[in-house]
Parts: sequence; structure tokens; C-alpha cells
Amino acid sequence: MNIQFKKGALELCVLAIVNDKDCYGYELTEKISQHIGISEGSIYTLLRRLTKEEYFTTYLVESTEGPSRKYYHLTDKGKDYLGEMKSQWTEFSNGVNQLLGGS
Repeated sequence: MNIQFKKGALELCVLAIVNDKDCYGYELTEKISQHIGISEGSIYTLLRRLTKEEYFTTYLVESTEGPSRKYYHLTDKGKDYLGEMKSQWTEFSNGVNQLLGGS
């Protein structure tokens, strides 16, 4: 799949998954990788940026399988941003589908 397609959709996917359930980075990578081929590093870069922009808060949970895990939780600001992103995605994908269907 084209890398530019992935970059545009990855942010929306991460926001939507964390909206359903708080997750840690590796868990997000695993969930998304089931549908889209991604690198683990791209998820962590995105998570840092979204946290800095206050779309996520984080908290640590002790793990029996190693070090504590950093969980990401969608803030109210993040939920608003997710709603905007969903609307933009729908508008964009509808437009592209119309153009593809017209050829």
C-alpha cells in the first residue's frame, strides 16, 4: 500500500481505536497491523505528537510481563478532533469514490 495513503489514515485509526478503549503503543501496533502494514516506530512518533497536542493523556500500568506499560486515553479535545477527522475522511473518501466510479 502507498505510504502516503497510510500516513493520512493512520492518525484517524489510532484516534478511533483509543476512543473505544485505552491502549498502550504495542497493542495499537498489533491492532492496526492486522489491517494495514505499518512500522512500530511510526505509531510511537504519532502517539508522542498527539499527546503533545493534548489529544491524549497517559498513565502507567504495572505489567507482569516486563516494565510498566504507558496507556493512552483520549481527552475531550481528542474526541472533538476525532469527530472532525471522521467528517473530513467521509467527505474525502466520498469524493475519491465518485471520481473513481466516474472513469
